[in-house]
Amino acid sequence: MSTSLSGPGSAQQAPGREPVRRGLPRTSRTARNHAPITATGLVVKVVLLGLVAGIAIWAAFPLIEAEHWIGLAILAATTAGLFYLYLGRRHIPAKYLVPGTIFLIAFQVFPVLYTASTAFTNFGDGHRGSKDDAIVAIQTSSVKQVPGSTEYALSIATKGDPATGALVFLLSDPRTKDVFAGDAGGLRKLDAGQVDASSITGKVTAADGYTVLNIGQASVRSKEITDLVVPTSGGAIRSNGLTRAYEGKAVRAYDEGCDCVKDGETGKTWTADPATGAFVAADGERLTQGWKVNVGLKNFSRVLTDPNISGPFFGTLVWNFAFAIGSTGLTFLLGMAIALALHSPRMRGTNLYRVLLILPYAMPSFAMLLVWRDMFNTDFGLVNNLFGLDVDWFGQSWSARAAVLLVQLWLGYPYMFLVATGALQAIPRELTEATSVDGASPWQSFRAVTLPLLLVALSPLLIASFAYNFNNINAIWLTTEGGPFAPDNPTNGATDLLITYTYRLAFGAQGAEFGMAAAVSIFIFAIVATVSAISFRRTRKQEEVYS
Repeated sequence: MSTSLSGPGSAQQAPGREPVRRGLPRTSRTARNHAPITATGLVVKVVLLGLVAGIAIWAAFPLIEAEHWIGLAILAATTAGLFYLYLGRRHIPAKYLVPGTIFLIAFQVFPVLYTASTAFTNFGDGHRGSKDDAIVAIQTSSVKQVPGSTEYALSIATKGDPATGALVFLLSDPRTKDVFAGDAGGLRKLDAGQVDASSITGKVTAADGYTVLNIGQASVRSKEITDLVVPTSGGAIRSNGLTRAYEGKAVRAYDEGCDCVKDGETGKTWTADPATGAFVAADGERLTQGWKVNVGLKNFSRVLTDPNISGPFFGTLVWNFAFAIGSTGLTFLLGMAIALALHSPRMRGTNLYRVLLILPYAMPSFAMLLVWRDMFNTDFGLVNNLFGLDVDWFGQSWSARAAVLLVQLWLGYPYMFLVATGALQAIPRELTEATSVDGASPWQSFRAVTLPLLLVALSPLLIASFAYNFNNINAIWLTTEGGPFAPDNPTNGATDLLITYTYRLAFGAQGAEFGMAAAVSIFIFAIVATVSAISFRRTRKQEEVYS
């Protein structure tokens, strides 16, 4: 005979029925999965989506003007996708992942792809635009004033701020009394109702949409005014001082029949070379103005085969590895040694020591690099005066390299000290005490237990430090500027890293070569990525051993 225990406190329920939640209201599945949107959350969502719409509209006009329909389609699809995602209640994980993905693409993926695409071109000074742009630049730069050319009363104006706005020539034709506005894009006529002009000189004194500069403001930008050339159908207009301008005739003109540029005075001809994006004469002379073209693997082959580039490149690569390994290794050894000393239970006043030791890490590195540069001065530097030395630190290759490594040691060991201190505190003391019980010496205990566990914890940080020091342009540029330089090679110094060598290559005195610099950057990326991948693989194996 059985008795039923069902009652007010019973946990039994009829099959197929949901348990009764006493005291709690029943909620639908939708209400349980999605919390209600508060008024603040709604306002934030509206503001952010409005900002997205505003940015999309702002970006659409330049794409339409340039007829970049693919880019416009991507912009429209991305905007529509964002509105669909954030106006709906589904796809919760995507709401958090999409913003990070967009920023990753915008600030990481796109710059890398743009750099890679630039490496296959001749992009640089004189090769920035199209062939038509190069022809216009060649013709306008050769403009000369000829007898009978039209002269204009000139007023200098800007669109916006007088100090930084784009310059515009406001030109009054003394014959027809017409007024024109001219800039690098060409000449356009202004309506008489838009301008006010002097009845005596004919100069424009005011114009709608423009800020007319006075003599003082124009004098500050005199070089920009002299360099400004306004192209016209018959030549170009250039300034003659700050109050007059003339329409000159281009000495060099482009002949479409021969695809060449001819000089009307000397008769010399420069023929277009599609492979290099330049106009080249029979004697090999190239005009400065060229155009951007795809050169394939030429930049990469130059890095590897051109003696003027490959010699400095491979020599710099060896020092680059030595600098990155030395900077990382020395700072790690010193930081770990200090951390071990302060980790000892017999050490007193550890908090004071730690505050003093992290002072270099708390100071701005760029300022400290400049201070250290002065401290290594041969005649007045603190290092030579304090130790009674007479070393030309930045005048010799090895002394300059030693000085750079010493500066990096001083700047970098506090960071390694901090991370090593944290890693040591995470190692149980029972492990080291167990080795002591087994009869191991302190050195054997450190080598067998402490150091392996430290490396497991700090290996990713050491790899990141190596990658950072491999491209540490500040450490070199603010101390030695890459020097000392050999007399026969002023472009590559003894302390140059690949990044400083690339910087000098891109912005050197001979003109910027962004395509070549991008190719060197690809090499640097490949080297750092390969070393990091190998190091992380070994780190994972080490973690498996000590896990």
